[in-house]
Amino acid sequence: MRDTTVTDSSNFPDPTNPDIGTQSNGNQAANETLEDYTLRYAPHSFRRWSPKVVAITALGGIAYLADFSIGASIAMSYGTLNAIFSILFAALIIFMTGIPLAYYAARYNIDLDLITRSAGFGYYGSVITSIIFASFTFIFFALEGAIMAQGLLVGLGIPLWLGYMISTFMVIPLVIYGMKALSTLQVWTTPIWLILMFGPVLYLFYQQPDLITHFIGYSGQNAYLPMDMAAIMLGAGICLALIMQIGEQIDYLRFMPAKTKENRKAWWIAVIAAGPGWVILGAIKQIIGAFLGFYLLTKIPGVNATEPVLQFNVVFHDMLPDWLALTLAVILVVISQIKINVTNAYSGSLAWTSAYARVSKHYPGRTIFVLVNLAIALALMEGNMFAVLGKILGFYSNFAIAWIVVVATDIVINKYLLKLSPKHPEYRRDMLYNFNPVGLVSFIAAAGLSIAAFFGLLGDFLAAYSPLIALLVGLVLTPLMGILTRGKYYLKQPNDGIKQPRFDVEGTPVGTLYFCVACEQDYERPDVMYSHQHQGVICSLCKTLQK
Repeated sequence: MRDTTVTDSSNFPDPTNPDIGTQSNGNQAANETLEDYTLRYAPHSFRRWSPKVVAITALGGIAYLADFSIGASIAMSYGTLNAIFSILFAALIIFMTGIPLAYYAARYNIDLDLITRSAGFGYYGSVITSIIFASFTFIFFALEGAIMAQGLLVGLGIPLWLGYMISTFMVIPLVIYGMKALSTLQVWTTPIWLILMFGPVLYLFYQQPDLITHFIGYSGQNAYLPMDMAAIMLGAGICLALIMQIGEQIDYLRFMPAKTKENRKAWWIAVIAAGPGWVILGAIKQIIGAFLGFYLLTKIPGVNATEPVLQFNVVFHDMLPDWLALTLAVILVVISQIKINVTNAYSGSLAWTSAYARVSKHYPGRTIFVLVNLAIALALMEGNMFAVLGKILGFYSNFAIAWIVVVATDIVINKYLLKLSPKHPEYRRDMLYNFNPVGLVSFIAAAGLSIAAFFGLLGDFLAAYSPLIALLVGLVLTPLMGILTRGKYYLKQPNDGIKQPRFDVEGTPVGTLYFCVACEQDYERPDVMYSHQHQGVICSLCKTLQK
């Protein structure tokens, strides 16, 4: 139903007037098959998938093989027990911080950038975090692309440089068509991926049960003692770089259907499983990677045991004839790479578009930034970033932890416990201050102190504990800043000029349609506001692009 009683349409200005500056950009954004509701609320009309399909699609994005490499890298450096405790500690932090973010995305149908705007960062403040998230996507695209190129080299003899290009360009058609194409891909490939991933591990457990005992006793290349806290925190710092994966899960969770009495149970199961629950499978994969890396060392001493291609290739060869083993190893690598890198490219395009549109007041289309993100990832692959995996992730995790902890803390403490921040998320321009000191100060302090510790500027002892510093500073400073500012900088104005509420009494977004006078499209209530400049209702994206 469209609401036409808000104002008199005869008073609307001509939308082709160049002073409005949003007509062409708005029409381009209206092609939601390609744009997938970039920068805005995902409406009821588009969210036709069941909670189960959304969850499977979101979980399909964690098929990446980098987990195996990360687990093996930590175990090789710090020993098995230290690696396991590192993985479990990081998983606990990721799970707990992911719950409020996943709930907000699924409940209010917005992505992590829009959540961040309302959770203490402000309209322009979250541009910083959009760029951080975009960096996460091209870093992990490059890691997965490098792994696929290694598989193509081993299986088909394709040179690495060409393998990098193949792994980059093959995802473009799928990513351009967004959720509609990705949901089909993820649902159909997930069973094959699970069989190929867990089959070899179960075979090893059955054939060589004593291998587990030897694996547990492995002390690593540097012969660390079991339960060495410095080693555990160093390993956790690498794992915690994956805390940003919740952003990619949210890019799917925003398409969850509205929560009702009938689907309440299925809705919550899907949100928890596909939101913070991704890290459970991720932790299992990392431990398996540590195990396969150790097994690879027992078979071929001195080999690079952190390469997933070699790990699975060796186990498949123990199980099957050479030709079949090599074929299955390559299939596993290709399926894994496609499943995760369509997600990396997709989420990266959303993050880049969000940052660019706000700063430039121009909307070039999400497709442009698919290509930008892939170009950066390809450059990283050609630069062999896989060789310095641990250092890159350890450094990046300081930014990621600071951001996610601040946003999660703002939602749980500032919104619900202290009631300093509006409960319902607000992301529209003119409703927000450009910068909110609550999130920005907390984030900058947490990230700055943890990075200083990471580089040893706070002493050798604290260098290993940089992830913990980011966690604690963000957790403490966010509510403190909220109290000091008395929540003043969350909302710039009390209402958006439209009488009907954006949410019903149960907090569900209202689906009534309103006509945007700038781009001449219909949008649901949460995505519009009254514009005095346009003398009528305008959608959030046209407001973003307003000169």
